[in-house]
Amino acid sequence: MADNIRNVFKGRVLTLNLEQVELPNGRVAELEIAHHPGGAAVVAVDDQERVCLLRQFRHAAGGWLEELPAGKLDGGEPPIECAVRELAEEAGVGARRWDKLGQFFSSPGVLTEVIHIFLARELTPVQSAPEDHEVFEVQWVPLREAAARAARGEIHDGKSLVGLCWAAAALQAGGPG
Repeated sequence: MADNIRNVFKGRVLTLNLEQVELPNGRVAELEIAHHPGGAAVVAVDDQERVCLLRQFRHAAGGWLEELPAGKLDGGEPPIECAVRELAEEAGVGARRWDKLGQFFSSPGVLTEVIHIFLARELTPVQSAPEDHEVFEVQWVPLREAAARAARGEIHDGKSLVGLCWAAAALQAGGPG
């Protein structure tokens, strides 16, 4: 726990603090910690065993990335609500079956963000509604191909790598839930 916290920046998504903490070894360190509300990502698999990937422009990454539909938790919403909302907004589909695959810290040395990964199946079309700042193309790729591309290092987004790996393993083992 931080003994002394000094806020450096508060934006729409991130809050950056300098936090003086006593470490388990008794030493005191000043850490730069970016606080983030967390997010959810969705591995949406259709009845043809294809997964939804977005080819999305990301300024911070210097161009285009292939990613799973995902987004930030808004106003403390439960992760499953975020996943349902983002899948509809970005992929234009809903799902009758949802399984949580797990959660992970995206960069725990400096960032509090936790990303929750869900598997969505039994998909149905819904109205999509991308946000104004989002630029992407929806692609449906065979799950085996997407997982193989991730394993070869051809997909560079962390949440997508984790999600594809977890979903492929869970479905190969007979499926979660």
